[in-house]
Amino acid sequence: MPMPSFDRLRWLCALLLAASASPAAAQLPRLLPLPAELAVAPGSFAIGAATPLVAEAGDAGARNAALRFAELVRQTRGLELRLVSAAKGPAIRFRRAATGDAESYRLEVGSQGATITAGDDSGLLYGGVTLWQAMTQDAGRGAVRLDGFTVRDAPRFHWRGLMLDSARHFQSPDYVRKLIDWMEANKLNTLHWHLVDDQGWRIEIPKYPKLTRISGWRHPATAPGAPQLPQVGGFYTHDQIRAIVAYAAERGITIVPEIEMPGHALAAIRAYPELGTGTPIPPGTESDWGVFPWLYNVEDGTFAFLENVLGEVMALFPSRYIHVGGDEAVKDQWKASPAIQAKIKALGLKDETALQAWFMHRIGEYLSKHGRRLIGWDEILEGDVPPDATITSWRGVEGAITAAKAGHDAVLSPAPTLYLNNRQAFGDAEPPSHGGLVDLRTVYAFEPVPTDMTAEQRKHILGLQANLWTEHIRTEQRAAWMTFPRASAVAETGWSAAQGRSFDGFVDRLLPQIERMRGLGLTAASSAFAVRPSYDYAPGSDTVTVTLDNQAGLEMRYTTDGSAVTATSPVYSKPIAVRLPVELKAASFHRGTAAPGAIAQRITPQSLRWRSDETLKTCTSRVVLALEDDYPATGKRATFVTDIFNPCWLWEKAPVGGAKQIALSVGQIPFNFQVGKDVEGIKFAPPATPQGEFEVRAGGCEGPRVAVLPLAPAAGNPGITRLVAPLARRLGNETLCITYTAKGVEPMWAIDAVELVP
Repeated sequence: MPMPSFDRLRWLCALLLAASASPAAAQLPRLLPLPAELAVAPGSFAIGAATPLVAEAGDAGARNAALRFAELVRQTRGLELRLVSAAKGPAIRFRRAATGDAESYRLEVGSQGATITAGDDSGLLYGGVTLWQAMTQDAGRGAVRLDGFTVRDAPRFHWRGLMLDSARHFQSPDYVRKLIDWMEANKLNTLHWHLVDDQGWRIEIPKYPKLTRISGWRHPATAPGAPQLPQVGGFYTHDQIRAIVAYAAERGITIVPEIEMPGHALAAIRAYPELGTGTPIPPGTESDWGVFPWLYNVEDGTFAFLENVLGEVMALFPSRYIHVGGDEAVKDQWKASPAIQAKIKALGLKDETALQAWFMHRIGEYLSKHGRRLIGWDEILEGDVPPDATITSWRGVEGAITAAKAGHDAVLSPAPTLYLNNRQAFGDAEPPSHGGLVDLRTVYAFEPVPTDMTAEQRKHILGLQANLWTEHIRTEQRAAWMTFPRASAVAETGWSAAQGRSFDGFVDRLLPQIERMRGLGLTAASSAFAVRPSYDYAPGSDTVTVTLDNQAGLEMRYTTDGSAVTATSPVYSKPIAVRLPVELKAASFHRGTAAPGAIAQRITPQSLRWRSDETLKTCTSRVVLALEDDYPATGKRATFVTDIFNPCWLWEKAPVGGAKQIALSVGQIPFNFQVGKDVEGIKFAPPATPQGEFEVRAGGCEGPRVAVLPLAPAAGNPGITRLVAPLARRLGNETLCITYTAKGVEPMWAIDAVELVP
């Protein structure tokens, strides 16, 4: 049936509108986190130095949001925008009106300017962050023109957090402020600040000055005979904390402080021994890692100490929640203490677990009297948990499930998935860390709400947070690398609905986010985008087959003639066979632009007979760590990847054919790990020489021994020693298993590199 003329005209107009909208749709900004609704709007808006920012004079929240937006624009585009109370014509306006749930906002960009509307201060702030992201789709400076678009947005969860461990390694107040800036740029709103642990006490408590005078400092552990490393540490004064708390509040971020109890208490007991059970603390214990047995006692004087500390903490931190730890409280000293056992009996409790629950109840009641809520790690569920307690579920998601079923709120923070101290990749660019791989894709795939919860139970899930434990993360640069971009994945999971999200879409929006955050002083990890080469090589051959990969699944381009890699270089599609020697360069590309993590390597027959410890495999995966050498005090130190319960390495498909010698670059490090009786399970073959020796076996760890490298030349050298020994004749490619003999765990020996010498 023919279409009526009016309907035909309307249909043609719709086609024209759709055609005209298509180019504009391609210009929709790439925003992170993914907003709930993003749509094309008519018109465009040019933003330059003369563009006014408008917020009512009496609206402090709107003016703060405008000023924060102006600061982000200044840092990244170099524009100095001026805040006014009113303006005619196109402007950027911060407007107060209802938009729905807390933290929600609406952003409208068109020919009349940009209007950010929200019902609360956080919504106004986040609307400004979104507009700033739209202005920084590239690394350009100066004025920018935006095509029209609208955003309607609200977060999925209201707890979107990071945890920073400042107890193991102290970060400067400047770094904490930078972290807060990076959180704001990703719409993260909760900083869980781990201020107290066995290795250090980081918060000034004037009533107890020895907490910081003694326990704010330590000497890092060194292997026997190595020179002592300089003292490290520090603490935050009340004035510094107040300034940081205010700085965070201006950026929509609540800081939740953590004061650990009853375990992880060595720092307090080291300063005030009367707080413990009387068990002596061997010198240097504060420089160990692991789970310590020192717990607070349960005397009234100890509770007075803890309440005095918490009183000062509450005066500094207005957070509704105060985190009191409760995790990894090994009860050995409580079991051995007559005073503790008498207390258990006097209270009519069943055992030490019930005593910890009683301990937490007493602390929880104190916090409740002061209008605060106790939050603790999921171990506190093992006893009679305080009725208003909130749970941080770290041992998987089970703690959150148990908590929700019992009517308690919970925050999801499961290890290892949301533990950012785990490494992001394997390679020499990665800093010291825990050795398990938790890459960007793994973090992004995490779903905070367990599927086996009822709708009512799901209401108890407040959100999620990622944790950065800093035992092995000594510097602020490494802390930043380990945190981002994985924290951006946490931010999107916490903000955006699960429907409509994909990892590829996230990566598309993440790359401009990384670039704009560079303007905020962040050097994020390139691990997810870095090109990772692997080689298939037969000894004696003049060719090698190279396979390239990257975690993000991005297109890769390469050259083999020494020329720079560009957007017109060959696209990698399958393994490539090249003649040796060769200059291989490769980079990941996205939208025609190279991503971080390009490589440039000269490949020779001898380079293929060399491996760093990063490209070896550990024989087992009990506790794999990437440990920093304890020497030198300044400058670059080696990083050793090892399983501390079984120091043993595998070089799979090693090109042993034709090699006459094997060389190991090795170093010694202290065994400074509190592992209790588990240390008795670390076994070594008895040494044949006083200092021991490395042994190399072919075909696996049960195969024939093909080389022995005595450790005598390395004994007493705190740095790296190259050991060389004859290698029994082998053919082709074969797995090598490398171990060492020893009388005990101290010192530990580790491999930095292995080379087969023709």
